[in-house]
Amino acid sequence: MSDQKTALIISAHAADFVWRCGGAIALHQKLGYQVTVACLSYGERGESARLWKEGKTLDQVKSIRRTEAENAAKALNVHDIQFLDLGDYPLDLGRESQDRVVDIIRAVQPSFMMSHSQYDPYNTDHMRTTDFALTCRMIAQAWGHNPGEKVLGAPQLYLFEPHQTEQMGWKPDTFLDITEVWDNKRAAIECMEGQQHLWDYYTNVAQNRGNHFRRNSGGMSGGRAAQYAEGFQSVFPRTVDEL
Repeated sequence: MSDQKTALIISAHAADFVWRCGGAIALHQKLGYQVTVACLSYGERGESARLWKEGKTLDQVKSIRRTEAENAAKALNVHDIQFLDLGDYPLDLGRESQDRVVDIIRAVQPSFMMSHSQYDPYNTDHMRTTDFALTCRMIAQAWGHNPGEKVLGAPQLYLFEPHQTEQMGWKPDTFLDITEVWDNKRAAIECMEGQQHLWDYYTNVAQNRGNHFRRNSGGMSGGRAAQYAEGFQSVFPRTVDEL
């Protein structure tokens, strides 16, 4: 049995993995993980306003968004990025899409997974993605689904930070210091040229979470001097031998 550590990010749109967990991706790649990103859509309809204002066609918008995401993935050293092209606003999350994602989960056998907050009234694609991810995780664990395949264990599902945190009922219980890979994340952010208005916003988020990391790792009594961090909310209990 392989002892390769892996992780799987299920991203509703092509840029979500960059803003919300790009640091976690780059850091875990550096730690020896193979991180796979599954982009359910390109975000071509709802998150590409600038390209539509420029008169681009649907195929052109998709192509540009894919290139941006591929360039960002390279900046983060992503092991594998897959585009499912399920449309957006709304996503098409039918049975065929479900089977495809279950196949990805079983192939990756992730040590942990990441996706969106469980509530997002501003972008229902996001919260539908997490409900979908939980369903696919459950199916991947079922011995009766495609018997003979290796079933999934019980990877934690971390919910990364939404855009308007207070409105989503999202409460972080984990902060990750991403200072050593911040340059990778910023480079990835700048690959998303269609959403330049978010570049500094998510830089500020990372700085604020760096402050929270410092406070919760010891504060003035010796906390780690993290400059940038990401926050996550875990769905399932952790099983530990010591705290």
